This record gives sequence, C-alpha cells and structure tokens, in this order.
Amino acid sequence: MTRTANYKDRASFVGHGASKRKVSGQAEAAVILIGAGPCGLILAIELGRRAVRTIVLEEKISPTPFPQANATQARTMEHYRRLGLAEHIRSQGLPPSYPTDIAYFTRFTKHELARFNLPAARQARELIKTLTGSWRAAELPHRCSQMFVERILRAEAEALDAVTIHSGWCATRAQQSDAGVTVEAVSADGRDHRTLRCKFVVGADGGRSMTRRSLGANLVGEAGVVRDFLGGRMLATYIRTGKLNDLIPYPPAWTYSTVNRDCRAIMFAINGRDEFVVHTQLGADERAEDISDSRAKAMFHAALGKPLDVEIIARSSWTAGHTLVADKFQRGRVFLSGDAAHLFTPTGGLGYNTAVEDAVNLGWKLAATVKGWGGPHLLDTYEVERQAIAKRNTNYARSFAASIGGYVPPVDLEDESPSGEAARHAAGDYLNAHARAEYNIPGITFGGRYDSSPITVSDGTVPPSDTANAYVPTACPGGRPPHIWLSDGRSLFDTFGPEFSLLRLGPRMPEVTQFVEAAKALSIPLTVVDAASEETYELYGSELALVRPDQVIAWRGDEHADPRAILRQATGHTDAVR
Repeated sequence: MTRTANYKDRASFVGHGASKRKVSGQAEAAVILIGAGPCGLILAIELGRRAVRTIVLEEKISPTPFPQANATQARTMEHYRRLGLAEHIRSQGLPPSYPTDIAYFTRFTKHELARFNLPAARQARELIKTLTGSWRAAELPHRCSQMFVERILRAEAEALDAVTIHSGWCATRAQQSDAGVTVEAVSADGRDHRTLRCKFVVGADGGRSMTRRSLGANLVGEAGVVRDFLGGRMLATYIRTGKLNDLIPYPPAWTYSTVNRDCRAIMFAINGRDEFVVHTQLGADERAEDISDSRAKAMFHAALGKPLDVEIIARSSWTAGHTLVADKFQRGRVFLSGDAAHLFTPTGGLGYNTAVEDAVNLGWKLAATVKGWGGPHLLDTYEVERQAIAKRNTNYARSFAASIGGYVPPVDLEDESPSGEAARHAAGDYLNAHARAEYNIPGITFGGRYDSSPITVSDGTVPPSDTANAYVPTACPGGRPPHIWLSDGRSLFDTFGPEFSLLRLGPRMPEVTQFVEAAKALSIPLTVVDAASEETYELYGSELALVRPDQVIAWRGDEHADPRAILRQATGHTDAVR
C-alpha cells in the first residue's frame, strides 16, 4: 500500500486531559456539539482526530447509568473498527461466551415458543472471517448496552487535545450569522451563563432538541402509535438478581420476550450475570408515575411466570410508536443529528445506529470544510444523504414494530391441552419468522445508499434493490464498498486511509499519478491502496474506485477518467462532473 497524503496516523491524534479545561465567559471553537450521547461523542472523535477545535455541551453531569440501546449493528461496528475501537467495544457488555439469542416465551419460566440463535462475541470474531454473501463484512453485530459504549466513546473524546467536553451545561440558544454561530449556555444549577462562538453547531440534543426548535424544523411522520405491544407508554425497569438464569429452564438469551393475552414484555440481559432491563407495555389507563416499586415487580413476575425477589436499580418510562423525521436537517451553519433529527420505535435497533452514521457522515464534511479542502456545496449534501436514510430506516423499524406489536396471541396459548399445544406451535412459526425478519437485516445494515447525492459520481449502473434481509455487495457508486479479507488476514477496510482512498484493483495496477497530483493540487488527503488480485477486480467491477472518508464509494472507473473533475465533485466543489 502506498500512502500519498500528509496525514497523521491514529496514534498521533490522541491528546491529554481535554475535559479538564474550564469554561470562560466567552469561548471559541470551530464546532460546538450540543449533546454527548453516542452521536455527539462520535462526532467529537471524528473532528478531534482531525485536529478540529470542538466544544461539547452536555446537560448531564455524567453519562447515563440506565440501559438504553442494546444493539450495535455490523456497519456501526465497521465504523468503530475504522476508529480503532471495535475490539474494546466488543469486550463490553455480555461475557465473551454468552449467547445473543432472541427467545420468545408464553412466560419466561413456562413455554418457549421460538428462538433465533446468534453467536456470542467470542464466536463472532472468527465467524465473520468465514462468511460470504450478505454477511461478507469486516465485523458482525455486537449486543451491548449503550451505557457501556458511551463510556468508551467519552474516554476517547476526552483524550483528544482538540476536544473539550463541558458536562452540566445546557445550551439554551443558538443564533447564527454570516460570520458564525453564537451559543448561549447555562450551568445545571442555573447560576452561571456562558457565551460561546463557533463556525458551526450540531444539535445532537435528543428528541426534545433545542437546536431543532432554533432551526424552525418539525418532526414529520407518526407519533405514539398505539399497539398491543411497542405502541404507547412503556415502563422500563432495571433489575438485579443472581437467580434468574437458574430459574428459567432454557438456555440463556440476549432478549427474552413474553407473549400472552394479558402480559407483553421484553427483557434484555445487560451483563450476562445478574443485571436485566425489562420493558413492559402499560395499559391505556396506567401511568408510569403512578406505578409503585411493588407494582413494577409484580409486572415483572407476570412476565416471568413465578415470583422472584429482585432489586430495582432504576426505573424509567418512554413512548413507543414513533416514526418521525425532521423536515430540515440543516439551516446555514446549524445541523441536526441523532434523535434530534429522527425518532424511532427501537425495533431493529435502528435509532442508535442511524445516529452513528449521521455523525460519521457529517464529521468528515465539517472537518473538510474547516480545513479548506471541502467545497462550498459539501455541507449541503448532509441533509440530502441522511434525511433519505432516516426515512428509510424509520419505515423499516415501523414495519418490525407492527409485526410484533400487532401480533395477537391465541386465546388458548397457555392452555395445557392439545389446542394449547397447537396454538403454541402456530405462534412459534410466526415468531420465528418475525425474529429472522427483524434481527437478520444485512440489507438494512449495509444497503443504505446515497445515489441521489450530488457528490456521488454515477457510472450509470443501477444498484441491487433495497431489501431488509438480503444484501448484494456492489461497488456501484453511492454505497458501502464490497468487503474482502486479504491474504495476510487483514480486512480490505483496514487498508483505507483516514480521508479519501483510491483503490487500485486487480493484477494490472493502472497508473494513478494524475489522480495523486490532482488530489495534491486540490489539497485533498488521498491514500492509494493496492488490492492486486483478480478477486477484488471482479468484486468491484473496475480497476479503480474512490472511497470517501466515511467508507462510501464516490466513484469507480479506469485511468482514462478526469481525476480533477471527479475529486471536485466528490468534495462538493461542483454539482456535476464536467
């Protein structure tokens, strides 16, 4: 592999003690991020690694101790791999040998209805190297509570010299002009106020986003759709008990769902030993604030099918049934990302993972603009690319929620009779099919595309159809690069540079001097990657492919193309190749 860019390796990006800097009456940064959930933290890492001065305002004093999103999809893991964090994250959450099965029961200690077997973390590391077809990837998914992931991301962001995180500070106003953006912030106790100035602001400040209000943006779609399950108000109870795995007479699972006529709940294993979070559907006449601890335990006992003394660590409530996407993701210098831009019902685990890709997409574009090699149209492509994906992904999540939430269990499902046995068999067939539809989703994971983006240089080919449960690897510009394991055991993705990468594919090794010189003239960081095998040539269908910093194919073709025009379009200097 030949490197042609003046770009530091990952190790040289790591700084020290950024979180210890104090807020002054006025502060300046290139970018201010509002919110330090996974989306805001990944944005901070993307910017900080590129030495872009970044301030993060986070209302909470410390990361949430409550389990939230639990599914890190394979594409997100590939991004964590790009950042050097995949192995650390895969070591978190469940023990390495703990299965990540999806299991359905009449009640957890009664009849098991269906089970979708999925590999443990230790198996996933080796299994991925053997898979082909839809799961030809650098990483498999990982099942781990967001609270563990956030700790890793927070530590990584805090270690960067260019990043300053201010916990306990709430942004109250963002006002922009041609020169930049002014952000007003107040301390958690309300005693101190600060004015901060920057070039750009990103609101990763959740479903009740102040930033979204400042843009005059609205969430559009369905809100709080009521269903028998995963529709309306949900009670989340975080419990501790060391006896549950012994009490349930079936192999351990990552998720346990109760399906019967009077109780619907889903439980996630958090640490594989003694911590679980149970999400229970509330009735139309129930309010979370009126439910006592004893009532919350009784709801858990109903799902379990037996009494069991448990410790309640914490409780929360939330509303399921959202399929909402902001009508604006950007206005001028202010952007929305994560839950501020889209709200999901969490079926499929798509909300957190969509937020991660928002951050990855916007991070390199902001950095390129700040550093001067991004063109005047580059930042405008964020909304074009990510809003369409948000609509796509919320629609998939809604279909999964309707499938499981709209399922009505047979009346005799729990009967110890021939009709009950037949009802359980039929329910098992339905639930097995549903589990495979919701949890085996390589098409959603890898198939998001930016075909209509002005920085995608089309080659006139048509990508495979977009389906949830199948993915056809393709190098058609606008999508994820096809993956292959190299002869030395590395992932092809491991050879990509930190910004743009030009892949030379196949044994002929075409001449790329003009490409390298054009990139240098435009100040675009470029890494040339030699993948000299017939297999890579056949996989990509061309001798050259240009890969963006977010690992999306910008262009493919041969050495006779115009490299300056391609690079200008791919970096937002023009709307079309001339």
